[in-house]
Amino acid sequence: MNWSFLLYISKRYGFRARWIRWMEACVCHCSLSVLVNSSRKKDFPMGKGLRQGDPLSPFLFTLVAEGLEKLLSKAITCGLYKGFRLSNSVEFHMLQFADDTIIIGEGSWSNLWSIKAVLRGFELVSGLNINFSKSCLVGINLRQRFM
Repeated sequence: MNWSFLLYISKRYGFRARWIRWMEACVCHCSLSVLVNSSRKKDFPMGKGLRQGDPLSPFLFTLVAEGLEKLLSKAITCGLYKGFRLSNSVEFHMLQFADDTIIIGEGSWSNLWSIKAVLRGFELVSGLNINFSKSCLVGINLRQRFM
């Protein structure tokens, strides 16, 4: 995870400067050590990411993951992506739980290209890697040729 993106998105969500400085001190300015054969090795600075087991980590990851939703919403606003319309007043495009994401939309080539662009853009700005080998495309009421 790119720390500058985490700090940027925290500011965008309205967190106050004092809280962001605390978070930066806890997350960005820390060092780690490793136990090898029950022996603690020399500390080394943490370059990116979140510490596993840190009580702040799930909250901070959720903040960053919300950035993906904002990117997809922007694509919708710009007319580049169409979500799934349930009724005249209800349209949705994404479901997120922890580190799992389901992107839902109209079955079209333009939507597929938009999803790919949004995901690649999110990877670049967030520093998170999307594992496309664990990802799948599911079509409902689509021709097999499209899939």
